Amino acid sequence: MSRRSCSDGTAGFTLIEALVALAIIAIVLGTIGSVISVTTKGTRSIDQHLALASTAETLLADLPARGVLKPGRQSGQLAGSHWRADIAPMRVAGGNPATDRFVPLAVNLRLQRDDGSTIQVTTVKLVPRPAQ
Repeated sequence: MSRRSCSDGTAGFTLIEALVALAIIAIVLGTIGSVISVTTKGTRSIDQHLALASTAETLLADLPARGVLKPGRQSGQLAGSHWRADIAPMRVAGGNPATDRFVPLAVNLRLQRDDGSTIQVTTVKLVPRPAQ
C-alpha cells in the first residue's frame, strides 16, 4: 500500500486502501466462521450417531438368551430413542433344517431419536433348534 503526503506534511492511507483492507478482513473472518459452523454441525452429527450406536449396543446386549429368543417384533423406548426389533428366521444356502442343531434368526434393529436421526443394525443370532 502506498502512503501519500498530505498538504500539511502528514502521511497516511487513502480511503480506498482502508476499505480494501477492511473487505479482505471481512472475507477472512467470514470464511473462518463458515469453517467453524461446518465443524460444529459435523461434531453434532457424530455425537448423535455415537449415542444411537451405544443405545443399539445396549438393546442388542439385552435381547433374550438364545434359548428364549423367538421370532416376532418388539418395540419400546430407551434413552430418548424409539426402537423396533424385527426377529425372523433366515434361510441359509446349504443348510438342512431337519438336521442342523441351530436355527439362524435375523435381528433387524431400528432406532430413531426425536430429532429424526436414525440407525439400523442387522445381526444374526443362532438359537437351538426346538425339539420335535
